[in-house]
Amino acid sequence: MAIAVETASQATQATPETRTRTITGGALACEALLAAGVTTLFGYPGGAALPFYRELMRYPRLHHVLVRHEQNAAHAADGYARSTGRVGVCVATSGPGATNLLTGLATAFMDCVPVVALTGQVARAAIGTQAFQEVDVVGMVGPITKGAFQLRSAEEIPAVFAEAFRLAAEGRPGPVLIDFPKDVQLANVEVSSALPDLSPSPRESELSGAAQFALEQVVALLQASERPVVIAGHGVAMAGASDELREFAEASGVPVGMTLLGLGAFPEHHPQGLGMVGMHGTVQANMAMHHADLVIGVGMRFDDRVVGRPKDFASGARIVHIDVDPRAFGRVVRADLPVLADARAALRALSDLVQHRERPEWWGRLRQWSSEHADCGLVETESASADELPTTPEVVRALRRVMGGSAVVVSDIGQHQMFVALHHGFDRPNQLLTSGGLGTMGYALPAALGVKAALPGRPVWAVVGDGGFQMSAAELSTLVSSRLPVKVLIVNNQCLGMVRQWQELFYDNVYSHSLLPQPSFEALAKAHGCWATTVNRRDELENALREAALHPGPSVVDVRVPVEETVYPMVPAGSVPGEVRCVDDVDASLWA
Repeated sequence: MAIAVETASQATQATPETRTRTITGGALACEALLAAGVTTLFGYPGGAALPFYRELMRYPRLHHVLVRHEQNAAHAADGYARSTGRVGVCVATSGPGATNLLTGLATAFMDCVPVVALTGQVARAAIGTQAFQEVDVVGMVGPITKGAFQLRSAEEIPAVFAEAFRLAAEGRPGPVLIDFPKDVQLANVEVSSALPDLSPSPRESELSGAAQFALEQVVALLQASERPVVIAGHGVAMAGASDELREFAEASGVPVGMTLLGLGAFPEHHPQGLGMVGMHGTVQANMAMHHADLVIGVGMRFDDRVVGRPKDFASGARIVHIDVDPRAFGRVVRADLPVLADARAALRALSDLVQHRERPEWWGRLRQWSSEHADCGLVETESASADELPTTPEVVRALRRVMGGSAVVVSDIGQHQMFVALHHGFDRPNQLLTSGGLGTMGYALPAALGVKAALPGRPVWAVVGDGGFQMSAAELSTLVSSRLPVKVLIVNNQCLGMVRQWQELFYDNVYSHSLLPQPSFEALAKAHGCWATTVNRRDELENALREAALHPGPSVVDVRVPVEETVYPMVPAGSVPGEVRCVDDVDASLWA
């Protein structure tokens, strides 16, 4: 008898004419992936996943990228998802294979990225017996996923896969895990000839009556406001609402700042763009938040790196928070007017309702802050010798010049991440991908791998520090074997730069284990089969980047930069955005 294939919203009934066939649970999982719209998955096989991997070879439409570590499979799926808006998929075996996924899943969870992870598991009869490579991965991932399922029979596969993909994509997206016992993979099951469409439904963008009423109140506040500012977050890009944000900004005349993950959702080179807000945000963006009388946050979390000291954040402003997740309201700062709505629908409605206001006094103050602090954080280089090391801002700006803004930039974590955010300039959504909430070192190279697999026609650069690079350098072999011409730019200060910066500012210059011995990255990259070069002089930089960009395969450019660089602007931890600083005149007691 054929199984009833049931999704979260429908069931497909077999008819007398329906042809049936017998396949294994592993094969049914492959067909469920195809029915969910999956074309690419990233993984690493192992004992408890081998039945699935045997069947995977029989489904050539499922392109599997063999990574060198399971954590990197999750990061690659994350990059794939961020760059396409589709659900990314990663696969691992049981035990250490499954636990190695956890950091990648936590990274996706913190940044609201839709990922489905498929893990092998020991046979059902052995679960709970401490069998070889058995862990309770479903129990482990509770706090870092939107949901987790353990398959109890092969018949459940279509329904569980449909629910997992729906849950990963709906509302505030995030990762979901499916645990797949080995005997369920091996079990035979009868199915109809083809599964129904299991892909998630398109994102709903209808406004509720309550949201419409709240947006009318937002417009009333905006019309009465003299010093408004909009803060756009990752949710704007995820909702595909960048055009709507620009239209609203131009219709209203309101300045727009962006969170780290929101960069590109509003063009930074737009005259109303203020740049990034937060701990290392621009002076004008942080001062705008601090002195505003109305702050409108769209698709952002008001997290600690943005608001600083919550009780004193924007103390003279009314705070509007527009988000799809009601749990976000009031989590960190008060929400005077919460609006539960999709960013695209909300911004479209605001554009229709709002009236333009010039506010010359407010714009005068914003332009003054911008002008007075235009060189904040820049090192004077006009008199610098061509044979000296380039600074990291110079490196970032050179990358922008060489690529003309065409590349997807995937940044790792640390000082270089902040320099990229401050000095590259991002004018389209998903032009910059990085780990924001979890701050995961080693993220960029495997995530860039996932982006390139999704967007083969788009240039992709992973910008990494020497610390993060050493955490995922093994994936250079994946790039070569999978013919994925990702370009890797190593910003090499031969230390853990952000750790060293904090040790210098707040821990008495005690550089405890932050200096980082390293191999020759050029030799290492060549050993993996990549084209590689090392830059030790300012006048070598652009030629090296151009050569890497033109090389048809994976390329690595190791650029040596000064050890003692400090990222400015900087808002002291525990301070408020209005206390943003550009120089080293800090009282360490303020930063504790």
